Amino acid sequence: MYKLFIFTTLILGSILAQEQPNILWLTSEDNNINWVGAYGNPYADTPNIDALAKEGFLYTHAYANAPVCASSRSTWITGILALSMGTHPMRSRYDIPHDKIQYYPDLLKEAGYYCSNVVKTDYNIGGRADNDCWDSTILDWNLLKTKQPFFQFINSAQSHEAHAFGDITKSKRDPQNVRLAKYHPDILVMRQNYNHYHDAVKRMDDHIGKLLNALKRNGLEENTIVIYNSDHGGVLPRSKRFLYNSGTHCPLIIRIPEKFKHLWPATKTNSKVDHLVSFVDMTKTWLSITGSNTPSYLQGNIFLGPNKEPERPYHFSFRTRMDERCDNVRAIRNKQFLYIRNYMPYAPRGQKLSYLWKMKATQAWEYHHKENKTDEITGRFFQTKIMEELYDTSKDPDNINNLIDQVEYKEVIRELRTALNNQQKAIYDAGMLPESEVVEKAKQAQLTIYDYVRDPKLYPLNSYLETSEIALQNDPVNLKILVDKLQDNDSGIRYWATVGLFNLQDQITIDPKLIEPLLNDKSHHVRVMAAWILYKNGNKNTARNTWNQLLRDSSYASLKIFNVIDWIKDDPNIYLESMIACRYQHGHYINKMKEQFGITH
Repeated sequence: MYKLFIFTTLILGSILAQEQPNILWLTSEDNNINWVGAYGNPYADTPNIDALAKEGFLYTHAYANAPVCASSRSTWITGILALSMGTHPMRSRYDIPHDKIQYYPDLLKEAGYYCSNVVKTDYNIGGRADNDCWDSTILDWNLLKTKQPFFQFINSAQSHEAHAFGDITKSKRDPQNVRLAKYHPDILVMRQNYNHYHDAVKRMDDHIGKLLNALKRNGLEENTIVIYNSDHGGVLPRSKRFLYNSGTHCPLIIRIPEKFKHLWPATKTNSKVDHLVSFVDMTKTWLSITGSNTPSYLQGNIFLGPNKEPERPYHFSFRTRMDERCDNVRAIRNKQFLYIRNYMPYAPRGQKLSYLWKMKATQAWEYHHKENKTDEITGRFFQTKIMEELYDTSKDPDNINNLIDQVEYKEVIRELRTALNNQQKAIYDAGMLPESEVVEKAKQAQLTIYDYVRDPKLYPLNSYLETSEIALQNDPVNLKILVDKLQDNDSGIRYWATVGLFNLQDQITIDPKLIEPLLNDKSHHVRVMAAWILYKNGNKNTARNTWNQLLRDSSYASLKIFNVIDWIKDDPNIYLESMIACRYQHGHYINKMKEQFGITH
């Protein structure tokens, strides 16, 4: 009787296992929807992905939360927005509380799945090895046959930004047959670089085709849901790393076998699905359709299957430090409008990030601009930002017509401003202090950033949002409020008050006597911004002395100082000795900035 019970249990277990779909998740790197033919670009050469779309379902509104790989994949692996954990700055590796947060393969394995990754992780998280959660990092179709149900993740790197570098003159494509973004100048090098990257995407599509053929050849197609998407947008300049459509609007195609028809998002295949999907939704959705546990800490919405949740009204995205370049931007969108808030409007859009400048298109665009050949639209990339932007993406997919000052959109602006504030509060936006400031504070509190920002006594987020909003209003009527906040006990409030005074300086004169005491503030970032106010007010020597001293002392704000010196185009020789003396690491990005100033190390 006991043997019969065991036998029956095994048979039932086998049947149940067969009812769980295999998942083949195929990702590509850096390509937005404009590089995929199924999304309407007649010059895109992606026959395999296009065929997959005809066999499945093409999502028209899928967006990355971060426009760069590490932050995007940090969000995927946890199902929590990187900005909510402190893992948002590019290449940072800050710890999270692993006793509270599982990776999604952990949950899949608990549900009986074999989990394999080939071979991209880049989770930007400290305290746990990236491969620790996976059963395998080798693709073995014969093994997968015996390991059903399986979750097989495969990354195609052929479309990575690096493949847009190099000799761009060898493509056989006609450089006239490209669809230039309206913000790019129509110059030969730009067109050649488009062609060069189309070739890279074609190689990526070939790889996708080989994987799909292998799935079918091994008899696994009927049991396997295939998901294809890019990890974020890109890759020509002003796409990857930016919160416009070009950096966040991604292809998402899902093919679901007839066997699992109950999961279909439409009544027939070869359908377009206009459900708004945010990348943070993917983790929770994959867990749901596999019958895995979906912990309450997950921040996404299930968009597929019997547990499908109501469609989210908005998608939220963020940009902070990108490699050696400081920035701080948030965006929220619905299906029509994109609203962007620039917390560092003084930082130019097209900061000279060393990796991006390896691309011939970027170099040619900069040269074209320096030759005074760009116009109001194509030259905007090299200018500082304004504080808010609004785009009607249904009419303006390249996001070049800013509607923020047009009175007919005031209700839309009010709605999206409120939605953004609510989202920042809901996810405990960890980027409302400069990166190294929050790192220092969390370290002093002996907490991960994740835990630190969830303690309102330590990280008064509502006050930061309120003060930053006043700082970005750039209205002289707020002068007294900002001056009063300079005396606040919280350094974050003082920081935003200082930023507000910096922003006002173009409209009114700021009394230097209000600013000079801030040069000794406990917060190094307050000192940096206070010195910049004095610099703009004509007291350049005091500002330079402050920045030099901070660099000599290897201040935790050193990377910001390097950026400021570059932004204002000050003579680097004034800071040369201090730059050389600076030993603050900030990853390896201080050294990246030193290289840009001609300092070898």
